[in-house]
Amino acid sequence: MITGSEMKALLNRFPKFEDSCIGLEYAPRLPKGIVGETKELIAYARKFNDEVIRPRVLVLDRETFEDPGYLPHDIMKTASDWGFYTMWVPRLFGGRGKNLPSLTYTIEEISAACAGIANVIGVHFLGVTSLMTSFNMKLTAKILKETVEGEKKGEPCLISFGLTEPMAGTDVEEMDLVDRGKVVTHAKRVDGGYLVNGRKVFISMGHMSEWTAFYAYTDMKKPSKSMIGLAVRKGTKGFSLGRHEDKMGQRVCPASEIIFEDCFIPDEDVMIDSYSMKKFTKKSADAIMMRHIDYLASATKAGVCAISVGVARGALEDAIKYASETTVAGRLLINHEWVQCILAEMYKNVILGRLAYTEANNANAHRGTYEMLQVKPAYYYLKYMPDAYFRMIAPMLEKPFSTWAMSKMYLDRKPDKDVFLTSGMSSLAKFAGSDFGIRNCQLALEIMGQEGLRHDRGMEKRLRDCKVLQIYEGSNQMNRVALFKNLIAPSYPQARVWGESAREVL
Repeated sequence: MITGSEMKALLNRFPKFEDSCIGLEYAPRLPKGIVGETKELIAYARKFNDEVIRPRVLVLDRETFEDPGYLPHDIMKTASDWGFYTMWVPRLFGGRGKNLPSLTYTIEEISAACAGIANVIGVHFLGVTSLMTSFNMKLTAKILKETVEGEKKGEPCLISFGLTEPMAGTDVEEMDLVDRGKVVTHAKRVDGGYLVNGRKVFISMGHMSEWTAFYAYTDMKKPSKSMIGLAVRKGTKGFSLGRHEDKMGQRVCPASEIIFEDCFIPDEDVMIDSYSMKKFTKKSADAIMMRHIDYLASATKAGVCAISVGVARGALEDAIKYASETTVAGRLLINHEWVQCILAEMYKNVILGRLAYTEANNANAHRGTYEMLQVKPAYYYLKYMPDAYFRMIAPMLEKPFSTWAMSKMYLDRKPDKDVFLTSGMSSLAKFAGSDFGIRNCQLALEIMGQEGLRHDRGMEKRLRDCKVLQIYEGSNQMNRVALFKNLIAPSYPQARVWGESAREVL
């Protein structure tokens, strides 16, 4: 056996092995309460599927074709009544405070019934995560408080997320690529805030959200050095909604164009920029934004994988049901070996997809943004302290000290290798899960034949819903390169990523 010092030296020599023990390392640190809590949420999601989604899913899909301007007001209201929009908001901000990894298991469950409705819920937490990973605690507390109050009043207050540019596409997902795209959303520094002009496209739930967290650029010639995060409330002068995309899948969840015309965003609604952050961190402007985007993507790409696994599992369940009821050559399809092999392959895809987002969750939980919330004492403290206590200490979150402390912890003190690990594993989960989802839909259609193409079977809808999962949150091709950049290239100095030295990019 090797000594401890020898083991450390070998692991340091081969950082590509950094991903080999994620789950094993995390298991002893996992608060046991998380397991029971997650099982309860899965059961709750199944009840939501049975009572709300399955009776209406195909009816709603048809309605979106008959009325391309359909907006899911009733689904959004029902999801809010069930508590989904505050379920994973920390209790420090007034939410229900469920453990963050459980969101992916819940979203998988809902996606097994309808990926579009899962996104009606899940995209809100893309906006929530963009706020929380900005570490602007005062703004985060303000907006999340409105979300909690909206739920209590029966008036959902959703947060959408605006990143995609009409002429830049996937390039805006990576700070290393954004200069190669043509961004159009410009923010000009003025007294007391920023004046914004430009457009964002394909913004999920943009028409339905009270707040939109979005990104703009102060220098259009060098956007990678001048990216800033802002939040805008619906109804703000100069902010408007454009077209509602008539898209192929996930039609129940609208994809919106948002437009800025001399829209003034006050300093109090600036999520993150180098102007305000320079008093909290020593990092450069582009390093601050790169770390912020990495933290955001590391959490949300696991969610895309979970939606994909839900689609894959729903396809498996539909294929099994069809094979159990259909007779060919005098035998049920499920008793034909070729069908059994396909079903086994589909089952494999579901399990491997779930393992992928679980490992991404594990990386986030002890190397990334979930770390502070998943430490056992902190988890039980946040779970069992009375609500009155959190109401009493909530004003402290609005003090500059809170933003300073979070910025120091996550921007200055977090090792680069931890960020590489969480980012790389989340990219793996995203492209693996979405590929599994598409493959399972195709395999189900092989079993079901022309019957699978009928709308009332639901399988063609699953395939339509799943295709976009290979595109948003960065295309699968880009995520493959991101995995290479983060988990492979650091061990090989000769590697080049997007034409640059991998070590320089990292």
